[in-house]
Amino acid sequence: MRSRQGRARLGAISALLACAPAGAAALANPGALPAPAAGSAFAQALEPRRFDFPRDHGPHPDFRQEWWYVTGNLDAADGERFGFELTFFRFALSPPGAPSAASAAAAAGPRSAWRAREIYMAHFAITDLAQGRFRFAQQLERAALGLAGAQAQPLRVWVDDWWLAGAGAVDSPAGPPWKLHAAQALYELELELTPQVAPVLNGAAGLSRKADEPTAASYYYSVPRLAVSGQLRRGGTALAVHGEAWLDREWGSGGLGARQVGWDWFALQLNDGSTLMFYALRRRDGGEDPHSGGTWMAASGETRALRAAEVSIEVEREWRNARGERYPGGWRIRVPSLALDVEVAPVLADQELGTTPRYWEGAVDVSGARAGEHIGGRGYVELVGYAQER
Repeated sequence: MRSRQGRARLGAISALLACAPAGAAALANPGALPAPAAGSAFAQALEPRRFDFPRDHGPHPDFRQEWWYVTGNLDAADGERFGFELTFFRFALSPPGAPSAASAAAAAGPRSAWRAREIYMAHFAITDLAQGRFRFAQQLERAALGLAGAQAQPLRVWVDDWWLAGAGAVDSPAGPPWKLHAAQALYELELELTPQVAPVLNGAAGLSRKADEPTAASYYYSVPRLAVSGQLRRGGTALAVHGEAWLDREWGSGGLGARQVGWDWFALQLNDGSTLMFYALRRRDGGEDPHSGGTWMAASGETRALRAAEVSIEVEREWRNARGERYPGGWRIRVPSLALDVEVAPVLADQELGTTPRYWEGAVDVSGARAGEHIGGRGYVELVGYAQER
């Protein structure tokens, strides 16, 4: 929050969450909740479903949580390079149709316009290579009084003055263009994103199972290539930028398994036209969980699911934050079945967001070989579960 009004809103949200311990836990680490018991009133991701685009770009209120993730690499006309992340999280405090704790407490009094069943959170980060700096901001609002929300047609997701929206009718097999806007103290970003490929379903036809528990699953798809153009304002200077982005969409009502503590997520756009997404789920004992997985998309658009055993990830360097917490700082990724062997390196070591939760997410470069030929690329990596919440 950036204003006195924002701090007042945060106080109101904190009071609401005091009545909803599960909501507080989710905001401390959305996506890392224990799976709810079978029979929960929330809808569950239990089996593959038929996806409906563009409708599924919008919200799924029957499920407990979901997120819209946009990351990308940008170039300015003078050669400067930037990375960006804009993410929106939706978390339901109670299932649709069920009385909320807040409404039960206020049943005897007049209905408050602040009452809400959902909380939205957004993160916005910029990696500025020329300046050698990383800046991030967080917004948190309840879905009341128009402060935050999501709708499908026309598509719009927003928290205060940050938003992601559809930019027009479908005019391509890959889907409609999108627009986004976000601003923080030093940076303001306004972009148009045009899908270059159709949505790619991850896991088993879009069902991504994270653990053995039946409800530890989500529906998950990506749009791994979006052409980007627009404007980045740095201080008082406007820079025209262009580049490429990646969209990740996920929703469900479960979380990680009981033995899991976090994940390392890679989204790599390679210069031969292919893309690689892989998430390595980490167990409490330090090992990689066998439910880890990913998707390879060839330049032709053909996709292939990747199992944990098919992908080798070796940490080559480490980075420590100011609190002494360790993060991986460079990787070697090998996929023998694809004849792929690449190194992935952060463009800046410190791309940690001191948000809720605290995690590392930043722009990376890719260099290596496929089938004996040199291959390069760019991408984004997310590291969750390394920092201790205090």
